[in-house]
Amino acid sequence: MSGAQAWGFTDDRGTELGAARVPRRVIAYVRAGAALCDLGVTPVAVYGSGHDGEVLDPAKEGGLRAAAVTYLGPGRVLDEGLLRELRPDVIVDVTYDGKSPYALDEAVAERLGVPLVALSVGNELTLPAILDRFGALAVSLGAAPRAETPAEGSPAELRAAEDALREVAARSGFAVLALSGAGPDQVHLARPLAWPELARLAELGVRLVDPGPGPGANWLTGDWDRAADLRPDLVLFDSRAHATAPDEALSGARFTPWNPETPPSPAAYARFFRALAEALAV
Repeated sequence: MSGAQAWGFTDDRGTELGAARVPRRVIAYVRAGAALCDLGVTPVAVYGSGHDGEVLDPAKEGGLRAAAVTYLGPGRVLDEGLLRELRPDVIVDVTYDGKSPYALDEAVAERLGVPLVALSVGNELTLPAILDRFGALAVSLGAAPRAETPAEGSPAELRAAEDALREVAARSGFAVLALSGAGPDQVHLARPLAWPELARLAELGVRLVDPGPGPGANWLTGDWDRAADLRPDLVLFDSRAHATAPDEALSGARFTPWNPETPPSPAAYARFFRALAEALAV
């Protein structure tokens, strides 16, 4: 199209991507797609990870369902013919290692002739840096920059939620354990500094419980009695569909849901931080 604006973006693998015009038809991994939806870029469709099934996980959907965004199922088994019919201009995934997209084989994008953006959600970046990167991508795709006024979804709203959480955390002193249930005999206990959002909670004064030495970079896997031995006052439990509910061994603790794949947007994290502040204030 004559006069179309060229587009360029360098993702968190260091890959320089470009197109003759700004991409309008975005297909994304569900976590990235929900963030972009919050930031003003509505995807054409989203796909899941190996944890996901044929139905969009309610814990991950954010504003996608309300925006009537199509869910395509797990990324590793996507129908390439259907992808081609959707005519994407760009695919957006996340990366945990700074090298590879998480939920979609990069060869799929190559066969479609479509640029694939992979933004980091791993602990090599802080949570504020992750949010900045998703905001920059959204603006490059045509979204308006987030206003500094305390409107919904703004950086100011997130700062207000952080301030509220910091104030409550200073008063409560609760020991908080983040975990993901893996059945009646097994639970994954989160290592706080391995998760950007948990590290941010620690910076805000939340007293997070470290599960201690053992194998696993992000999780220490054990049984429910091991989780109970850590004596948490509050449990952040994985609310995704594939995770199991907390065991009765933790019946003495309070519980609040945690999505380890919270969309990287100020709106989503403001909601999470406010919900945690309410749980700590009880």
